[in-house]
Amino acid sequence: MSSKTLSPRPSQLEQAAFIEQFGDIYEHSPWVAKLAWQRGLGPEQDTPQGLAERMGEVLREASPERQLEVIRAHPDLAGKAAIAGELTDDSSREQAGAGLDQCTPEELARFERLNAAYKEKFGFPFVMAVKGSDRHAILAAFEARLPNAPDEERRTAIEQINRIAAFRLEERTA
Repeated sequence: MSSKTLSPRPSQLEQAAFIEQFGDIYEHSPWVAKLAWQRGLGPEQDTPQGLAERMGEVLREASPERQLEVIRAHPDLAGKAAIAGELTDDSSREQAGAGLDQCTPEELARFERLNAAYKEKFGFPFVMAVKGSDRHAILAAFEARLPNAPDEERRTAIEQINRIAAFRLEERTA
């Protein structure tokens, strides 16, 4: 992660402006940005890493129910929303960057089966920070995580979501 400064500087924004600028970092969950701002932001949160740490702390300390809301706001990887073009711009870029828009019909069928099995077991979609991965690594991670216990997998999903947020904040300085 870089030490570049975000522009505008988060520590200098009023709450409404901060939420406008960073409320989309967590998929359909602007409350994470709101609580991060309410905790107070200093110069250390003006970098992508610093702001990611503050926002990640908010999500890690949220109730399991609130965490599940954030997890459930994420789309399936290579799922129906992606195929129909219904993802957020960030999710579309991230999935395309991992080659999920280039799956063979067999790979799409495998994603569909794994998405269904995962949701059946955990009650939420499989979430993975796919930047730097490819569809083969993602399918392998899917299969590796499927045997996890529900609480362990909820915590893993939250850490993956925090990684996604850090990548998104880093992109905003590029």
